[in-house]
Amino acid sequence: MLGKVKVRLRPIVSRINLPTALKTAILPGDSMEALFIATQVGEIYYIRDGSLRTFLDIRPRIIKLGASGGGYDERGLLGIAFHPEFYYNGLFYLHYSVSGTQGPGALPESISPNPCDPKTLNLKWINRRTQYDHIDTIEEWILSTNGQPQKRRTLLNLRRPFSNHNGVNSLNFSPETGKLILTTGDGGSGYDPFNLSQNDMEIAGKIIEIDVVKHTFIQNPPAVTRFHELPVPIQETLTVIAKGVRNIPGISFQRYSNQYIKYVGNVGQDLAESIFSFTQNKPIPVPLLVQAFLMKSEVEQKGFINFGWRGWEGIFPTPIIRDCSENPTLDEKSMAFYDEAVKVSVRRLHPVTSYFHKDQRPDKFGGTALTGVQAYMGNRIPALSGSVVFTDLARKEESDAPARGVLAYTRIRTDCKLNDFSVIEADYVFGTESAYYVSLGTNLNQSTLYLGVYGSMKVTDFNQGSIFEIIP
Repeated sequence: MLGKVKVRLRPIVSRINLPTALKTAILPGDSMEALFIATQVGEIYYIRDGSLRTFLDIRPRIIKLGASGGGYDERGLLGIAFHPEFYYNGLFYLHYSVSGTQGPGALPESISPNPCDPKTLNLKWINRRTQYDHIDTIEEWILSTNGQPQKRRTLLNLRRPFSNHNGVNSLNFSPETGKLILTTGDGGSGYDPFNLSQNDMEIAGKIIEIDVVKHTFIQNPPAVTRFHELPVPIQETLTVIAKGVRNIPGISFQRYSNQYIKYVGNVGQDLAESIFSFTQNKPIPVPLLVQAFLMKSEVEQKGFINFGWRGWEGIFPTPIIRDCSENPTLDEKSMAFYDEAVKVSVRRLHPVTSYFHKDQRPDKFGGTALTGVQAYMGNRIPALSGSVVFTDLARKEESDAPARGVLAYTRIRTDCKLNDFSVIEADYVFGTESAYYVSLGTNLNQSTLYLGVYGSMKVTDFNQGSIFEIIP
C-alpha cells in the first residue's frame, strides 16, 4: 500500500519560457552543481548563487513554433545532456527542431484507424523527401576555454513526418554504458499511422544509444528517416535499446545493488499513461539490423525491449473509443489493431503502473499526458525514497477551474505485477492562473527533484514558466 505524501513547492525561477528539460551539472572550474533549464523556444539558463544566467541562446536555430496549432507545439529545443566528463571536457548535447525545415507533413489530413477499412490500418509514408513536417537534429557542443559554447558536430539529422511526438527531455547519458541515449517518439499524428514504432528499420518510436566516443568524421549527416539510409560510420555508433514507443519524456536510471533499473514513461493515446521499468535488456546494434534488412532475414529479439505500441496502449490493446451519449461510462471501445496486438502480446514489456484518462476513484485522478518520470534516491522526503516520481500535464476536471498538473509516485513490486500509484499533494497556491506540469528533473545523485510549470498550453504565450524545488 502506497501512503499519502505531502510536499511543498519552493519557487526558484519565474517568468521564463516553457521548460522542456531540467538538469544539473558542475561547470568546469566550479565546485557546486548548477541547475540548467532548457526552454522550448531555444534558451538554456543556469542558476548559480541564486541568480539566473544565460548559458546558451539558440532561438534563431529553432523552427518557428506555434504557427499552425493555435500556439500549441511539440517541437523546439527538446533535449540537453551533459557528458559524464563535462567538468573536464566541456561536452554537451542538444536535440532541437531546425529553423527553416518546415514541410507540408506526411498526410494531407488526419486519418483514424477503422478496423473495417484495411486502408486505414496499412498506411505507408511515401515521398519522404518532400512529405514531412520538419527536421530534428542531435548535436555535440563544447564549452570552450573562454566560456562560450560552440557547436562541434552534428550526430543525426532526422526527418519527422508530423509536428508532434518528437520526445521531450529526450537526451540522457547512461551511467551503465557511458553512452548518450536518445528517446524519440513515433513520429506523431495519432495512432502511429505508418506503424513506424514496430518497424525495426525506422528511427521513429525507438530508444537509441549513441556512442559519442566514436568519431564518424561526417560533419553534416544527411536527413534520414530509416537506419539503412545513414552512412555506415554513423550506423556503427548506434544501438537500439527498445521499440514500440509512442512518446517518451526521457529515461531515468536507479542504482540498485550492482545494476541499474531503467524507467521510461510512454504517453498514451486515449485511455492510459504507462510507466515501464527494466534492468536486463539485449540491445541490437544498428549494423546488425541493417544487415538483416538487406538480407531479408530476422534478427533474434529475445531480451529486446518492446513497449507494445501501436498494438498496445500500456496494459490495454489499443482501443478506438466511440462516445455513448446515453451513458458516458459505457463508451464503446473496440480494438484498433487486432493482428498487431496479438503479434506483440507475448514479447511486449508490461508496465510497472498505469493511470487513466478517466478515473472516478476519490484518491486517483484523470490524467492528460505523462510529462516526467524520475527515480528519487534522496532522504529529505523519506516516504518517497527509492520510489519513482512522475508528473502529468493536467488533471482532468469537470469544472472550469484553472488547469492543475499532478505529482504522483509508484514503486516496483517484487512479484513484477502491476503496482498502484498515489497522488503527491503539493502545498502551493497557484491562485487563478493555470499550472501545467510540463517537466520533471533531478540533480546528479537524484536526491533533489525539480518541477517545471507553465501557465499556458501555448508556446506562443511567453514568459509564463516557473521552476520549483520539491521539498518536504
